[in-house]
Amino acid sequence: MVTVEVENCSNQETPTPNCNYVSNIKQNGHSIEPMKQIPGYLSIYAVFQIIGIFLILSVFLWLQIYRTGFGFSGTIHICNWHPLLMTITFIYLFANSILHFRNFRNTTKRKLKMQHATIHSCIVIFGVLGIWTGLNSNLIANPPIPKFYSLHSWLGIITVIMFLSQFTSGFISFLYPEIGMRYKKVMMPYHVIFGILTFVLSIITSVLGFSEKIIFALNHQYEHMPTEGLFLNFVGIVLIVYGVLVMYILIKPEYKRSSKPDDGVTNNRT
Repeated sequence: MVTVEVENCSNQETPTPNCNYVSNIKQNGHSIEPMKQIPGYLSIYAVFQIIGIFLILSVFLWLQIYRTGFGFSGTIHICNWHPLLMTITFIYLFANSILHFRNFRNTTKRKLKMQHATIHSCIVIFGVLGIWTGLNSNLIANPPIPKFYSLHSWLGIITVIMFLSQFTSGFISFLYPEIGMRYKKVMMPYHVIFGILTFVLSIITSVLGFSEKIIFALNHQYEHMPTEGLFLNFVGIVLIVYGVLVMYILIKPEYKRSSKPDDGVTNNRT
């Protein structure tokens, strides 16, 4: 049974924002503050989603129009899956995952953790497929293309290792019931910090990957600023803006989710 107590609002016909802020919902003996309408958050969240979808569509159109499209035979067609899948997983889904606690602040912490882990599981599945397409296209090329020699590939390996470490440690620390609460509280700051670092590294790796791809594809034509080169340069800039926007939402105190009595793991704002 849920009861609502409102202070200093009985004489007002229309609830005001201040009345919403002082409203308390009592559920199961706990006083739970309802979700506040944070000024400007819905607008910036809409911009965040629009830019993310724009990046995916831009990469798809670039590969479809300029790079002969997608397929499961032929070096180019297989390789084209790599930038698209990595953009969807390590950029868009990753960004939505780390902002998930802010976007659905009224949901219980346990449900948010399960949804957070589910999104990360999708990143692992489709990310592995994206990595496989990149490696396989190098192997079937004639002659075979060398692997793991560029800065993009080195940073990519580091990013994947960091992500898998985050995924494994987070799953064990926050979803495994036998882990003590004290250990979870100790692990939380490190989980957050390394998650942010992994996302930043994925942005850097993607920008380097786009630059490497377009230089190899256009060769000396790139210096004459063809349409494809200018378009992908613009996509790279939008990608950086997207990363900055995600960081802004993460560090802005007003956008953080307030702790609830039933959160359990964290007693601060996340």
